[in-house]
Amino acid sequence: MPPTDLTDRVVVLTGATSGIGRRAAATLAERGATVAAVGRDRERGATLAAESEAAAGTVRFHRADLATQSAVRDLAADLRDSYDRLDVLAHNAGLSAGARTETADGIELTLAVNHLAPYLLTRELFDRLAASAPARVVVTASDLHRRATLDFDDLEMAADYDPLEAYARSKLANVAFTLELADRIGADAGVTANCLHPGFVPSTNLFRDAALRTRLAVRVAGLLPGVGTTRRAAAERLVRLIAASEYGEQTGRYVGEEELTPADEARDPETRKQLWAVSADRVGVDPDWP
Repeated sequence: MPPTDLTDRVVVLTGATSGIGRRAAATLAERGATVAAVGRDRERGATLAAESEAAAGTVRFHRADLATQSAVRDLAADLRDSYDRLDVLAHNAGLSAGARTETADGIELTLAVNHLAPYLLTRELFDRLAASAPARVVVTASDLHRRATLDFDDLEMAADYDPLEAYARSKLANVAFTLELADRIGADAGVTANCLHPGFVPSTNLFRDAALRTRLAVRVAGLLPGVGTTRRAAAERLVRLIAASEYGEQTGRYVGEEELTPADEARDPETRKQLWAVSADRVGVDPDWP
């Protein structure tokens, strides 16, 4: 099957200036998309845009640090002002904090960036996505979500912080959020919501803020034959959910190399509803959306 022509499509891609996001942004531009590439580093953003000048599409850099809710709202306003339509909102930014850190909003950093930022940005941009339908929301999750549980009595791990558990919990939140969003939108509204497991990609900067022990473990694992996914393969999974025709119709899916069944907790309706309500409270919005 030939690559999908994305001419005239606007794709918002967070985490676009490094790792699998950078490769995905370049691929999308090659296929003709206008890529709103969101990242923290201006120099990397400018380099990405310059490297894509010969592509059929365009990369436009938008600087934002998704750790703060004010920055997420400012980004949403910038995107609404910059583009008349939004065809895809792809949440790919993520981190793993090595020690428990709170944002300016008083939220644990990993949860704030990996889950609450996608939740809030989707809410802020949903009307524009719906007006541009058919449109898509895509979330980069991880199969590490299977090792986590959502302890709503201590969702931000104030009592006993563990970096890997915090990351896994945020990925469980990603999957649960995506499935709940898909159900709330419905199958016939013209906006799909799907998430992906990119695989274990040791060459990314995901664990740049993790503890030394975690960074060493990732480095060693990446050296073992048969372990891990290449950056190219992971980016292809992301691009497939963004561009492939079937995911313009299928919704509420969790996809890796093939379609996967999420953990039971991610699929539990009561857990998903509670996460939605708690997330709305944390970012100060009415939970009755979309």
